[in-house]
Amino acid sequence: MIPLSMHNHSDSKHHAHLLCAALLGGAVLLSSWTCSLPAQAETLTDDGHPYDQAAEAERLAEPVQSNDLADWPQGPSCSAEGAIVMDIDTGAILYQKNIHEHLYPASTTKMLTCLIAAENLDLSDTVTFSEKAVDSIPADGSSIGIDVGESLTVEECLYGILVGSANECANAIAEKTAGSIDAFVDMMNEKAKELGCTDSHFANPNGLYLEDHYTSPHDLALIASAFFKNDTLLRLGNTPQYHFEATATQPDDFWITNKHKLITGEIACDGVIGGKTGYTGEAKECLVTGCERNGMRLACVVMKEDSPKQFTDTVALFDYGFSNFSHVSPAESDTTYTLQTADFLTQGSDLFGDSTPLFSISEDSTVTLPDGISFDQVTSTIDADDNITYTYGEGDDAVTLGTATLQKNTTDTSGTAAKSSSLAARIRNLFFISGISGTLFVNLPNVLLLILAVGGVCILIFELRALQRYRRSHRGLGRRGRRATPLPKSTGPRRGYELPEEFGRHYYD
Repeated sequence: MIPLSMHNHSDSKHHAHLLCAALLGGAVLLSSWTCSLPAQAETLTDDGHPYDQAAEAERLAEPVQSNDLADWPQGPSCSAEGAIVMDIDTGAILYQKNIHEHLYPASTTKMLTCLIAAENLDLSDTVTFSEKAVDSIPADGSSIGIDVGESLTVEECLYGILVGSANECANAIAEKTAGSIDAFVDMMNEKAKELGCTDSHFANPNGLYLEDHYTSPHDLALIASAFFKNDTLLRLGNTPQYHFEATATQPDDFWITNKHKLITGEIACDGVIGGKTGYTGEAKECLVTGCERNGMRLACVVMKEDSPKQFTDTVALFDYGFSNFSHVSPAESDTTYTLQTADFLTQGSDLFGDSTPLFSISEDSTVTLPDGISFDQVTSTIDADDNITYTYGEGDDAVTLGTATLQKNTTDTSGTAAKSSSLAARIRNLFFISGISGTLFVNLPNVLLLILAVGGVCILIFELRALQRYRRSHRGLGRRGRRATPLPKSTGPRRGYELPEEFGRHYYD
């Protein structure tokens, strides 16, 4: 006889087992049914990266700050989180959208890495790849396949970085330049500060994601401007493809192709002079590009965008910049410092010395001026070192258009003006001040003095000639009158004596 309690326990246990089996069977069936359904495909960009249309629409709707400036040319919309167009030579910001926002730069970091290397290494130096340089990068990171112990020249490493975006080459260059990656990172932050960057902190030489590795479109444009001013990097960084040949220290023969579609020509853009791509999941697409047209060089940076918009937006931004802005010489346009303030101060202003302004604006200075805005609308300020900054707008919205230097014109070692080569030039320089870039200023005080002097001399000559005529006429007529009509002798007083009528008539005739 089975106790009731025992029977009840066994019964409940049996029921529990049945319940578990049913649940398990149902789960298997549900899993099989779910697996049989078609999977929801993830939306990808043209290069296979995840694409979020809603996030892109949100970025596209964000305002372009430069479009809020009065009379400023209206720039195109852009789906990047941050974007900037900067004049490489003047530093003028032509287009700005969230230019000081902290964003991840991905492999565009390598422009700073290459800039430091180009300034500190010889291109023919040998770079040997350490275990840390090669093995510290992730398996899916950009690489050209250099193994530990192999060697390349510095030039080959720079090609590997700029054309192939090779992370191991960036690490190896960092070690070659500074002795270690950590020491090189310190150099990166020092160089960024030297270039005027205020929104950046770099933590590695290749741009792989780290939370404390960030910059801004503005800072990246400053770095790019320095990059594009370096002749070596201009040559290397505008290369569509590069061929690595086998050597005794690197046994492989292979080609690498640039992913920058404006450099390869896959997307047309006139005047491209170089650039760098970048991508990580956190940074999304980043692109830096330099372009030159009609003597003006612009750098364009777009950050956190989806492919291929980073390329098409860059083309549109370059077209906007080159179509709406031009260079103006402050040496020819600004009279604030050379004329009014200096009040025609000159040195050596005499017949024996050259007459030149005491101060003038540097000839090589340039200001980037928007179409429709005259130089009279530009504000200038001068600092204690005689550096002039030209801006447009007011307060925090003011945009720097360029800089110049107020310089004292050169004198000889004795402190006097240099002698002119001819007397004619010396005389001319008394009345005309030779400005910069062919400008000729009238030395008004000297010209007025000349006019007064010439007028005075003319009046004096006229008076002298009139006096001479009067004296000649008086002497001649007096002699003829005395011969024609002798004066009678008189012993009486001569007071009241009247001249004979013939004398008077002859005199006035």
